[in-house]
Amino acid sequence: MSTPGRGIPSGGAGAGTGIRLHAPAPGWSLDADVVVVGSGVAGLTAALRCAAGGRRTVVVTKARLDDGSTRWAQGGIAAALGEGDTPEQHLDDTLVAGAGLCDEEAVRLLVTEGPDAVRRLMATGAVFDTSTETGEIELTREGGHHRRRIAHAGGDATGAEISRALVEAVQAAGIETVENALVLDLLQDAQGRTAGVTLHVMGEGQHDGVGAVHAPAVILATGGMGQVFSATTNPSVSTGDGVALALRAGAEVSDLEFVQFHPTVLFLGPDAEGQQPLVSEAVRGEGAYLVDADGVRFMQGQHELAELAPRDIVAKGIMRRMQEQGAQHMYLDARHFGAQMWEQRFPTILAACRSHGIDPVSEPIPVAPAAHYASGGVRTDLHGRTTVPGLYACGEVACTGVHGANRLASNSLLEGLVFAERIAEDIVAEGAAGSGPGIPVPATGPLQPAGARYEVQRIMTQGAGVLRSADSLSAAADALEALYATALNDLEAHGKTAEPGVDTWEATNLLCVARVLVAAAQRRVETRGCHWREDHPERDDAHWRRHLVVRLSATEKRALVVVPTDSADFPSVHPLSTPSLEQ
Repeated sequence: MSTPGRGIPSGGAGAGTGIRLHAPAPGWSLDADVVVVGSGVAGLTAALRCAAGGRRTVVVTKARLDDGSTRWAQGGIAAALGEGDTPEQHLDDTLVAGAGLCDEEAVRLLVTEGPDAVRRLMATGAVFDTSTETGEIELTREGGHHRRRIAHAGGDATGAEISRALVEAVQAAGIETVENALVLDLLQDAQGRTAGVTLHVMGEGQHDGVGAVHAPAVILATGGMGQVFSATTNPSVSTGDGVALALRAGAEVSDLEFVQFHPTVLFLGPDAEGQQPLVSEAVRGEGAYLVDADGVRFMQGQHELAELAPRDIVAKGIMRRMQEQGAQHMYLDARHFGAQMWEQRFPTILAACRSHGIDPVSEPIPVAPAAHYASGGVRTDLHGRTTVPGLYACGEVACTGVHGANRLASNSLLEGLVFAERIAEDIVAEGAAGSGPGIPVPATGPLQPAGARYEVQRIMTQGAGVLRSADSLSAAADALEALYATALNDLEAHGKTAEPGVDTWEATNLLCVARVLVAAAQRRVETRGCHWREDHPERDDAHWRRHLVVRLSATEKRALVVVPTDSADFPSVHPLSTPSLEQ
């Protein structure tokens, strides 16, 4: 069923790893045709389209329906909607930002199907800001875009408006939802095909504790993994659960080393942890500029777009200036906006800054890069199908080939929207293929203690952050391996593991995705996009214009199979026969 030219390799596909989280047996269950895991723009769009196609659909989400990453998106959604703009121009900007690793076919689908997908989103109820004079959608500009093509809502509350509209549409459609539910593992039948998921409901609603949703199609739309670092723009629920589940089920991930660090995150101090306030790229799009403590605009001369260069270039520019001056942050100066523009165009950011004692109307904003977006994820074809039959992925959890080595600003909401529709189209067209009952698989991997979350974050921030090197990555890999080895030894030698629960499941998932990220970052000995190796500062197209595909070994404990593709084509058709690499 793979799209021609983007075949899914046969090696290990659907075979599973036999690894599952320690958890109580399911005490309740639901039956469906499709279960959607996640409630951002990707998950809710997929749910609405599947339900409209006559499929019994259940949405499960880790917090409330409106509490995912989509709600926090400030800037907007990119699409060629403006006069004079074209999908071809949008494609060109996306390919440049992706630093040679975008899949052009996937990008072309995104930019050509995107405008109509946005119009369908508006028909669903999303209201974007419009000009008082013409009534047309107001468009702004962000980094890497040569045209104004970013539609926004509520000034800087685009994600909140999109989330509101989709949640209301899901509720109006009567789609069954299970909130406060942490997905645990994929259920698979004897042939390795998807048969549903196990999940834990955190004490609210009609379900409680561990249960199961039985379905022949599962759509992962679980968002990102920003919480693998100490400071991130991601909400606390972004712990890489979807990527970890997919890996345990035998799926492949790709390009996880490409973590985008947003250049302008409000600096709250060197020891700040958890979710940090984002200062949207749209602020720079409207004319704000970056300066150092002396007021010097240091991005001029570094790129033709200066402050509006792609995010990886701006983040590197900020980090270099910080290193040169021994500073902990730079500044974003938008005092020339005036109070009225701040209050009307960026009310959310203004309020966030003022709540931390900073008034952007009268003073520059202290900013520094922080983990923002995973360009890689669970590898899919053009219909969101993964290497596990019946398992789909879309949104930030997926790697469709659209983003390459660095996501173009505001392409993320569009990607979630477009590929969610393509997944639903595939499921509705194919029908809910039958699968046997999920085969219980005993847990074989250890759970991490809850405190391991903070150890993983510390290790990753020090060794695999914006700046990386062979030494820093080696130290990170050793430290992560020590965490895993200690827990594994306790399990195998003493029969002990951490008590199953939300904190230990999340810590275990974070360690899983951290090990994959570091393994890939060690292998990629070049600087490309948002992967910055200090010891290999140049881009190396001859050796590294290719992808890294990773899966868990089904036969060797602690082993990751890390295989480079033969070319930049995505996904690879390589059979993945290379021996396991232990990291």
